[in-house]
Amino acid sequence: MEKYAVPIAENPKPITRSRWKRTLIELTGKSERHYLHDVSPRLMQSYSEIGAFPHTYYNEGVPCKTHFRQFYPFHLNVGSPSAITSVTCLRQLGISALEFDSKGIYLASVTRSGCLTVHDFESLYCQSNGSGAEEDTGKHLLHIPLLNGANAIRWNPAGQDEVACTSLINNEVLIFDIGYVSSEPTEVLRKRPTVSVHGSSVRQGLYDIALFNDNARVLASDTCGSISIWDRRASDLPQSGLTTNAMCGLTSIQLDENQSVIGASKSGFIYIWDLRGGRSSAAFQSHKEAQSSPLTSVKLASMLKKIGPLKAQSNILPMEIQSININPSCPYQLGFHLDDGWSGVLDLHNFQVSHIHCPPPPWLGESNGIFPISPPRKPSWLHKHSIFAVGSTSSNGLHLLDFYPHTSSPCHVDYNDSKNPSETFECKQNIFVPLSERVTACATHPLNGAIVAGTVEASLLMISQKHLCKQGDDDDDDMVSIHERQ
Repeated sequence: MEKYAVPIAENPKPITRSRWKRTLIELTGKSERHYLHDVSPRLMQSYSEIGAFPHTYYNEGVPCKTHFRQFYPFHLNVGSPSAITSVTCLRQLGISALEFDSKGIYLASVTRSGCLTVHDFESLYCQSNGSGAEEDTGKHLLHIPLLNGANAIRWNPAGQDEVACTSLINNEVLIFDIGYVSSEPTEVLRKRPTVSVHGSSVRQGLYDIALFNDNARVLASDTCGSISIWDRRASDLPQSGLTTNAMCGLTSIQLDENQSVIGASKSGFIYIWDLRGGRSSAAFQSHKEAQSSPLTSVKLASMLKKIGPLKAQSNILPMEIQSININPSCPYQLGFHLDDGWSGVLDLHNFQVSHIHCPPPPWLGESNGIFPISPPRKPSWLHKHSIFAVGSTSSNGLHLLDFYPHTSSPCHVDYNDSKNPSETFECKQNIFVPLSERVTACATHPLNGAIVAGTVEASLLMISQKHLCKQGDDDDDDMVSIHERQ
């Protein structure tokens, strides 16, 4: 029997096998971030416009103000004396903001002309199979005219039946309950009036808004570089505020998970406040409000000048930051979008720009003296992938930017295309999705990744995987989405 025994090796070599990625996904139901990045190019290439819904609503037989304003076309000629007027009018058109609720059931949108609309996403998605050319009032749950227009809208994270919106024309935060069919807000939060040196009250519009999970605190940034904080349980006037060292409007604000407030300004600065207290907490008292200075500030143009290849090719100047967004899948990534169309990522760990995307300016290549003027834009992150969706400044389309937090991202400042050319050029790349209208704002569904874009014509564009029709046993056509099959 001993001759059949296998002798034990002194130093047996371990059997090395490549790890099967799908095993972990099938066992835990979760995908690794690197695996999601590997499949993200296929996801980006599958997006296309599958539906368009114009804002042609009526109130008691009369076109709403947004519908009425869209009848006026604006063609901007650089040499015409009405160019400034046309630019001003253009910036007052279209959808200013979009946002899904946390479960992706409802989609809220506001227009600059003054319409608050709440849609049922499932109904909107199913109707995207049609042409979308005819009016269908059944695709929205709520349509409320706003007297002073609107610039931002947010869902209450603690109560998904409330939406809050702000306007650049007044200093009020309007809160609506979608359960009530009423054009009047259920609650109005007001900012204390500011008195000028001449004794008159100064009207301060509000750029952006944010709400805490405690169903009480509300923040809103104004055109004079400060943020008001309300406690809805105490009063409709602010209890505290956050200030900057400059009288420049804060165009966008974000709340992170560490009780910090991040604000972006028209002058190109990013400010960070810590609400938990510290050396700058309650720096001084004004009008019975505790005012806090920022914990730190970053000049974005200075960070961009540190990128050698970018500085060698471009004249970097301070630009207005139109929007900032925290990456849901990577909280230390702060996406930003500038007035000139540049987009990028600020790493909140080291306050350095890690990703940048610089499309050509709109006027480049326009030789007929007419160039498109792009209104302010608000991008959005895909929730599971580090993909930044932002409207184009020069054409009708949407950029899907790979902002994955690694040097393998084509937008990374340390990206080297010579390390893996085959993977770089065939897989990892940004995608441009052609659309029928000019995009002003984006919102991404939190579960299935569908993108809804608002346009300068105040339409809603459904951007997702194309529908496939398969014929069932009863000869009826059933709609199946490619995305749902994956």
